[in-house]
Amino acid sequence: MIADRRFPVRLDLERGTLELSHGSGGRAMAQLISELFQRHLDDELLLQGNDQALFQPPPGRLVMSTDGHVISPLFFPGGDIGSLAVHGTVNDVAMAGARPLYLAVGFILEEGFPLADLARIVESLARAAKAAGVAVVTGDTKVVERGKGDGVFITTTGIGVVPDGITISGDQARPNDRILVSGWIGDHGVAILSQRENLGFETQIQSDSAALHTLVASMIATVPDLHCLRDPTRGGLATTLNELAHQSGVGMQIRETDIPIRSEVAAACELLGLDPLYVANEGKLVAICPPEQATRLLAAMRAHPLGVDASIIGEVVEDPQHFVQMETGFGGSRILDWLVGEQLPRIC
Repeated sequence: MIADRRFPVRLDLERGTLELSHGSGGRAMAQLISELFQRHLDDELLLQGNDQALFQPPPGRLVMSTDGHVISPLFFPGGDIGSLAVHGTVNDVAMAGARPLYLAVGFILEEGFPLADLARIVESLARAAKAAGVAVVTGDTKVVERGKGDGVFITTTGIGVVPDGITISGDQARPNDRILVSGWIGDHGVAILSQRENLGFETQIQSDSAALHTLVASMIATVPDLHCLRDPTRGGLATTLNELAHQSGVGMQIRETDIPIRSEVAAACELLGLDPLYVANEGKLVAICPPEQATRLLAAMRAHPLGVDASIIGEVVEDPQHFVQMETGFGGSRILDWLVGEQLPRIC
């Protein structure tokens, strides 16, 4: 890195900690931005140093999404809050059928947080953004007093573009449509819980955190008239299906035996008294499509690395009550209601 005359002493990124002055707007903040954030987030728009990013959008309709990330712990098997912040917003944009383009990132940092851990998070965020093909073009940093935060909170806003002719929305599900999931559910939530100090269990499960826009692009190329896409994050698969059922004014009927759940996830949930259908995911999606397109869509999903374990799990049905019902493995029927309360706090 070229020496900057504004900063006679370099940041100690190995042993240093955040100070309130790093969020004051003065020399210390400029140094933090220069030597840490800009070092990893080196997009040309960001490096201009303005309080905004000016860009020319490509043809199509714009999509924007904002998400806050307060996960605990900050580092977990399969990822950390940095990569999660990118994946969460990229996926929200992609669920409209959009190609993600740009990200804005806001950091709320706590006084005393180790600079080494912050550097690790920013580097991970930068890698995830680069891998997803999105540019971090603007951002903000605030530092709060010790005890007034919890290390790091990140807010991300994403912008993408939807090609003309693509209309994917939560209100488009129609009776007889087929419901698909892109793979194993519950991995993320179980991976997070395995790292919490007050829960004494171990597992080899990794978070499924991933950017899904390339999978979505492959799906749209095969089935352009996809009706709905949604990533089942907080509240899990069951809550997501309830959201879509109410948006579209329909009911849903799914089959327990067709829902992909790892035995390790099922065992961990049984140990903790949780239902895997309500456990968060960060790299899976729910798709709803016309019945005659379901087999083709499933094949396209399974041909993509992020959809190899995809499955058709049920159908959309007429139901004025908008119930989501599941045929159990024992041949009975169970209503999957909305998640009540907070089953898993600080999960994303």
